[in-house]
Amino acid sequence: MTTSFDVIVIGSGPGGYVTAIRASQLGLKTGIVERDRLGGICLNWGCIPTKALLRSAEVYRNAQHAADFGLSIENVKFDPEAVVKRSRGVAGRMEKGVQFLMKKNKITVIEGEARLEKGGAAPKVIVKGKDGKDAPYEAKHLILATGARAREIPAAGLKADGKRIWTYRDAMTPPSWPESLLVFGSGAIGIEFASFYAAFGVKTTVVELLDRVLPVEDEEISAFAKKRFEKEGLKILTSTEAKSLKATANGVEAVIAGERQGRDADGVACDRRCGHHRQYRKPRSRRRSA
Repeated sequence: MTTSFDVIVIGSGPGGYVTAIRASQLGLKTGIVERDRLGGICLNWGCIPTKALLRSAEVYRNAQHAADFGLSIENVKFDPEAVVKRSRGVAGRMEKGVQFLMKKNKITVIEGEARLEKGGAAPKVIVKGKDGKDAPYEAKHLILATGARAREIPAAGLKADGKRIWTYRDAMTPPSWPESLLVFGSGAIGIEFASFYAAFGVKTTVVELLDRVLPVEDEEISAFAKKRFEKEGLKILTSTEAKSLKATANGVEAVIAGERQGRDADGVACDRRCGHHRQYRKPRSRRRSA
């Protein structure tokens, strides 16, 4: 039996769940499909948990400079597991908030991975549930809000293994605390992780293909930010190309701008720009052969 809706939204990130709420408020029978966690990447693996990590880093940095505020704090230490646990807890509370909004607005949440069936007057959505079984759904209108996923570039050695070469998820829940880190890309994502790890004593190098950090910002902001980041201990290489990466038993070797560097790096995390490839993230949606 096929369940019918006026609107089905595929993807429950900020674009998807807000759209679903508005559709329901307008009187449309609405369903939303999510294969992982409600709230999508932003609430669970992006904007929200990274800010929680950065807040811990800020408190730690302030505690180290307590004397500047007329305070005395001795033996300031940090617990990596507790820092990560707090961040995941913040994300978990946000997910529960979205669950509440779905229930409040009478939106049907469909757990599983969606695909579209070709043909038919109305869009037909097949959802593969967590039990592995397919369930059909129909809708008068369909909204794709599938977000993005990490892009790998195997030809350049950029293939995440969760140990030495990380995606943003690995960087957010590190399997072990690195002594040194190479971050490719100085956009918002790269700089956030670089700042976080540097604050806790990790020797961090940022590699940027373009001629300044935070290249989408104004030049004055980029220049100011670069000075501040360097003051905080970051090493920043601009106009620099990463040609290849190789994970070894002891770390990661990187060929950067023609010179072999990064032999002492324990891990690599990437932002959107890696070598010539600007987009490190790509759409989650993918085309299936007929």
